[in-house]
Amino acid sequence: MIELYTAATTNGQRASIILEECAIPYRAHKVDLQQGEQRSAAFLALNPRGQVPVLVDPQGPGGKPLTIAQSGAIVLHCAITSGKFLPADPARRPLVLQAFMAAMSDCSPWSGALFVTEERVPDRSAKNADFIRNTLLLHFKEADRLLGLNDYLAGEVSIADFALYPTYNYRAPLLHEGGKLPNLKRWAAAMAARPALQRGMRVPA
Repeated sequence: MIELYTAATTNGQRASIILEECAIPYRAHKVDLQQGEQRSAAFLALNPRGQVPVLVDPQGPGGKPLTIAQSGAIVLHCAITSGKFLPADPARRPLVLQAFMAAMSDCSPWSGALFVTEERVPDRSAKNADFIRNTLLLHFKEADRLLGLNDYLAGEVSIADFALYPTYNYRAPLLHEGGKLPNLKRWAAAMAARPALQRGMRVPA
C-alpha cells in the first residue's frame, strides 16, 4: 500500500486530495512540523529537502519501490497511474497542463511568498507584502476569468482544479474581499461539495 507522509498544509492537502479523488488506497502518516519531525534522520532519508508531502509506493513501476516528493509531482503521478483527471485527448491535455502549471507555478508560490513576508522574515515590509498580495490576486483573477468560460479551470474537472483548491481555500478571505472573483467562489463551492476532496482536506486526521 502507498504510504503518504504529510501535514495539514496546502501542499499536503494537494497530495491527499488527489489520492482520494483517484481512489488510490493509502496510509497517511502525520509529520509534526512544529516538533521538527521533518528534520529527523528518518524523514530526511525519504526527502533530503525536509519537506512534506512524500509519497512512498513499495510497488512502483516494474514492482520497484518509488518515493516521490513535491505535491505537483504526486498529483501528476496519481493521475497518470490511475488514468483519471488528465485527458488523453491531445487537444485537451495541454490546456489542463497549462492550468495545472499556473496553479503550481504562479498561485501556490506567491501565496507562500506572502506567508513568508507577513510571518517569517525578520525585517517585514508592508510595501513588499502589498506587492506580493497584489501579484497573487492577479493570478487568481486569471483563474476567475477562466472559470467564467467553463465550470472548471480547463473544461471538465481535472488535476488543475485539485492543484489550485488548497491554495484557494487558504486564501479565500483575501480573495473575496468586497465580493471579488465571483466565478472562483462558485467553482470553490462545487469543489468543496466533492466527498473525495472533503476526505482529502481532513488528512492527516
